[in-house]
Amino acid sequence: MPVNIPETSQPRVLIIGAGFAGLRLARKLYKHDFQIVLIDRNNYHQFQPLFYQVATSGLEPSSISFPLRKVFQKVKNVFIRVAEVKKINPQEKIIETSLGTAWYDYLVIASGATTNFFGVDSFEKNGIPMKSTSEALFLRNKLLENFETAVTLRDRDEIDRLLSVVVVGGGPTGVEVCGALAEMKKFVLPKDYPDLDFNLMTITLVEANEQLLHGMSREAGVKALEYLTSLGVKVKLNHKVKSYDGKEIELEDQENFQTRTLIWAAGVKGQMPDGISADNIVAGNRLKVDEFNRLEDFPEIFAIGDIAYTETKDYPKGHPQVAQVALQQAALLAKNLINIKNGNNLVPFQYRDKGSMATVGRNRAVVDLPGFKFSGFPAWLVWMFVHLMSIVGVKNRLVIFINWLWNYMTYDQSLRLIIRPKSKNT
Repeated sequence: MPVNIPETSQPRVLIIGAGFAGLRLARKLYKHDFQIVLIDRNNYHQFQPLFYQVATSGLEPSSISFPLRKVFQKVKNVFIRVAEVKKINPQEKIIETSLGTAWYDYLVIASGATTNFFGVDSFEKNGIPMKSTSEALFLRNKLLENFETAVTLRDRDEIDRLLSVVVVGGGPTGVEVCGALAEMKKFVLPKDYPDLDFNLMTITLVEANEQLLHGMSREAGVKALEYLTSLGVKVKLNHKVKSYDGKEIELEDQENFQTRTLIWAAGVKGQMPDGISADNIVAGNRLKVDEFNRLEDFPEIFAIGDIAYTETKDYPKGHPQVAQVALQQAALLAKNLINIKNGNNLVPFQYRDKGSMATVGRNRAVVDLPGFKFSGFPAWLVWMFVHLMSIVGVKNRLVIFINWLWNYMTYDQSLRLIIRPKSKNT
């Protein structure tokens, strides 16, 4: 059964995914006489860089999520469908979804990335990823439930396991969640649980590379290590994890950690529906595209954002999977689709690196700008401003700013709620 979308004379652009790339493309394109169909499994856009703040009770999930229909309330040529995309049929130019089928003139795959467990079943089964708002909320519940359980026990070994947190992956997500947890341990948790000894709580970051923030400068990695160490986080560089059974994590050098909480921030891989030939898929489950973000065999199919892979002189292993790449690719693709419609030449994509940054808690951050690197309080202010301005929705920005301001003044936040999904049978 076809998805219920009106038939018009406008060229139909079907976008899979409402992340940074998909949403930006739809917003850039809807004024230019296209029919846009935006398909996502959620009815909201989620701001991934702040997932860790939801997980550590710094922000509510609604603060970093924005309803898609609100974005396009007054737009008549954008159709939103909440569905799972099951398969792409490039020969017939249709996709199969959980709601039915939909045809397209142009297909844009902007489905982003998901957690990469590198084929290790024990990590996938027992580790906690953080690639969606719901996963961040699950982690928040898990952490708080551990504290609630620990306060009822006398078994020292089990209390140690419940109070221990191991984070795998020393990129921005791993560094930021460790910094937030360390500040919770210092300023918040002792007040909530005065009958627990939080000197027993350990936060350990395991990274396989020789430095933290591997995609940033060496100076940024060294500074992040300094900040985390000063906050009491144990950092294990050049260490690879081997297995985790829900109680004990084993490293390849046979060193073990006892923990009930393993946060997996070690890698991502592209996520896409079936139907695309394996010849178009490269390492990391990404789609190989040309300089116009087009699939070689199907010029009417494009891929942008984390799912897209293009080898260039400056990026022989593909562009980094960061928001700025997705946003720039989306903006250019909007122009190129207009060029196609008007019979003009396409413009190749060239990534302009605007820099990268990460925060390690209050007054601590690192920023790498082209030709300029800095850290500390000024970097922290820049990090806050950039992330605040990137949030969709004025109300969301205001709520986040108030939360951050309150947290800064009081060293506290009142969002430590255990919210479990409820079914009819519970």
